This record gives sequence, C-alpha cells and structure tokens, in this order.
Amino acid sequence: MVYSIDMPDNSLPVYITTTLPYVNDRPHIGHALEFVQADVLARTYRNLSREVFFNTGTDEHGQKIKAKAQESNQEPKAYVDHFADEFISLLEKFNISNDAFIRTTDQSHEFAAEQMWRRCDESGDIYKKSFTGLYCVGCEMFVLERDLVDGKCSDHNKAPEEITTENYFFKFSRYEQPLLDYLSDKSVIIPDHLREWGIDFVRSGLDDFSISRHIDQLDWGIPVPGDSDHVMYVWFDALTNYISTLGWPRNNNEEENIEEGDLFSDFWTNGLTIQCAGKDQVRMQSLMWQAMLMSAGEQPTNQIFYHGFITSGGQKMSKSIGNVIDPFKLIDDYSTDALRYYLLRHIHPIDDSDVTLEKFAESYNANLVNGLGNLVSRVMQMVQSYNVEYQVQDESEILDSEEAAEFFDLIVSYRFNEALDWLWAEFTSLDEYITTEEPFKTIKTNELKATADVAYCAIRLHELSVLLQVALPETSKLIGEAVKNRIKPENLFPRQ
Repeated sequence: MVYSIDMPDNSLPVYITTTLPYVNDRPHIGHALEFVQADVLARTYRNLSREVFFNTGTDEHGQKIKAKAQESNQEPKAYVDHFADEFISLLEKFNISNDAFIRTTDQSHEFAAEQMWRRCDESGDIYKKSFTGLYCVGCEMFVLERDLVDGKCSDHNKAPEEITTENYFFKFSRYEQPLLDYLSDKSVIIPDHLREWGIDFVRSGLDDFSISRHIDQLDWGIPVPGDSDHVMYVWFDALTNYISTLGWPRNNNEEENIEEGDLFSDFWTNGLTIQCAGKDQVRMQSLMWQAMLMSAGEQPTNQIFYHGFITSGGQKMSKSIGNVIDPFKLIDDYSTDALRYYLLRHIHPIDDSDVTLEKFAESYNANLVNGLGNLVSRVMQMVQSYNVEYQVQDESEILDSEEAAEFFDLIVSYRFNEALDWLWAEFTSLDEYITTEEPFKTIKTNELKATADVAYCAIRLHELSVLLQVALPETSKLIGEAVKNRIKPENLFPRQ
C-alpha cells in the first residue's frame, strides 16, 4: 500500500482543508473522522515548524437544503445558520485547530465563485445547452447508466429521475490529457489505488458536466454572472471554497483588477496544498475540481488524501436502520480525547472500518482506563509518595528528536493508526519497565535506585506526552502538567 509523499521542500507553508459538510442534517461520526484526521495533520506540521493554514466549513446551497428548510417551515438561510452552528460546536468539542471556517453563503465566497465562473468562461469552457439525463437527487448530480447498480445509485439505492433541462455546462472533456498528466504523479492521490481509479475514469472518456440550474428548479444558490435566471450548481459554488477561504481573488474595488490575496499566494501558489476527503469524492475532488483550477489558470492541488467509510455492525450507518453513532453523545459519555483516540487508532486511514458502541467501550477501558490512565496514575503516585526530583527535557528538544521525526513521519504519511500503535507500544514498554524494576519494592532496600527508576519513568512519560499532543491535546496537557508539578492527576480517564 502506497502512503508516502515526496515533499518538494520541507520548509514550504502547508495548506490543509477538509471537504465542506453539506448542512442538510446534524454532524455524524464520519464528519468527525475527517475533522480529526485533518487536525492531527495540522498539529503535526506546526510541530515540524511549518506555517499552517487549516480550513473547514459548511456547504449551504442546493436542492436538498431548500427542501429540508421547507419541511422545517424555515427560510433556507435560517436553516443553514442553525446547522452551521452545529458543525462549529462539533469542531469546538473535538478541539479542532482550524484557522478558518468558511460558509458558502459568506459574501466573500460568493464573490470568489462568481470570479471562478468568469475565468472559466473566459477560457471558453462554459456553454449553455438543453439536456436530458438521469439525475440522482441524493448525489445532486447527473449520472450515467454505467454508474448505476441494477438501475439504482449505489450510494442512495434509488433509481435516478430522467430530467430535461437547459443548463450551463463545463467543458470537462477538454481536460482529459491535462488530468492524465496530473494523475501521472503518484503523490497527488493517496491511496494509490484511487489514483489508478481516477486514471481509468478519465481514459474511459469525460462528459461535460452541468454547473447551473434554472431558478424555476432551484433558487437557493449563487446567481450565474450575467444570467439571473440561473444559479450556480454545486461545483462552481462549493468547490471554490478551497481557495476563496484564502482570499482568492482579492477585489481592489475594480472588477477587472483582480489579484490573489497574500494568503492565497503563500499557501496555495507557493505552499504544499493538502485536501482531505472521503473515498467517494475522487471524481469531484481530483478530477472536476482540478479541471476547474486549470481552466481558471491556477495550479492544481498537490495532494488529496481519501479516507474510508465508517460502518456500524457491518452496515452503512443509516437513521432508518438505527445504527447511527452520535459523536456529541460519545464525547458527553466519555471524553473528547477518548473519541479522538478511537478514530485515529482503531479506524483504518483508508479502508472501511466498523464501529459499535460495544467496540468503543471495550477499547476505552482496555487502552485508556487500564492502559494509559493506569500508567500515569502509577508513575505519578510513586513520584508523589517518594518525593522524587527530576528535570524534564525542554519540549522543543523533544520535538527535534529522531524519535519525534519517526512518529511525525507516520502521521504526515497518513498512517494515523500506525502512529498511535507506535506511541502505545512505548507506553506499554514503560509500564513493563515498572513491572520489571519494581521501584515500589526496591524503595525499601535501595532508595537511590528506586527514585532513579521513578524519575526515568516520569521523564519518559513527559517525552511521550509531548508527542501525544497532536492526537490527544487535552490528555497531553494534563499529563504534562502532572509530571511538571509532580502530582497524580485525578480521573484522567474515568471508568464507565
């Protein structure tokens, strides 16, 4: 399995973004997975002394949102305001260290989407035509017969509707060779089998895709420049967020004088750009979005990491089945770091992973309560009882160590589970050291050796807690404070 990335320059600023969740419902654990993966990347690059801009936000236009708002007897803006706040709350609960939260209803974003349209139009890549096709409401896109399974959308298990409409289209077909050239670089898509899928998709032939809807069909969207009878549909709206959040393009009060903002220049043009997305997004993120960037005269994304799906009890999570796991409830019942730990260590970075409340509770008790929590309690109880003195290493020295480099390399290579496995192996090794050396016994016969052993354990615990910060920031802080203050923390991971 190819995970590695060839860094062009390890001093470049790093731009990291999630996809924008569609706010037609409450956040679920799949959203939490992507947020946490992106967050641990951002924290790691910061610890590697890289300048980081970390973006996330919400996608707030479209048919499904308009329909949901009507069902709730709300105006669309009031409806999306409520759910945007839900996602902001989830980010806060998860200690996500994002630098920006962009909403596609933001005025600055709408301006950028208009400019993206204009630039692609100036490149000759936008045209208008009547069209009859198969439309999946769930995907909010036209699909081909070859995309269907037994005549149904594989994601929504529903047959698409045949629709005849007059829309604007983007000349996707024009970008077959440029996209193949782009995809020839093995670092642009992780994992590699999805890059191969993208290559096969392009080679099978690209169809131009629809990018507008008539206001008789949809009026909750950004108006098409120069045609108020149409609104932008999905792609020229939502995808543009990845650069509009960086101030692209800057408006100098003259529409013809558009320049990139400083953030865009620093992080997109001259930085390392990383997008995080679900594995069903390859067509949209690595093909359609990249073609739009090429058309607009901007460079494509350096790399997109695609994670797998979370299932529950062997089935895709569904409200109708009743197996949806609420991240808010898990945090309330356990803790933020308990869920961050599970998502990073027990969810495979790229393959689908199954989660049940039983599996979560078992891992929590075994690895956090009886594992790390018990280890910290043992060490700090001895420090406190034996009045052990020691001097901890400066955090910057720990972050510059070869050990830290090994740990961080696993993370920037998207092997989050292996990184946590490595860290927990070190915690286990420390626990075994205590069991072997038995300072709690030798304190009676050889106080010098016993206190030296306990001091070593406390110092080692501090070193590992510094590395732990990128994954479990609250726990890292509590351990660090306990070691520095030489006190036993209370209820690091309370037993449930």
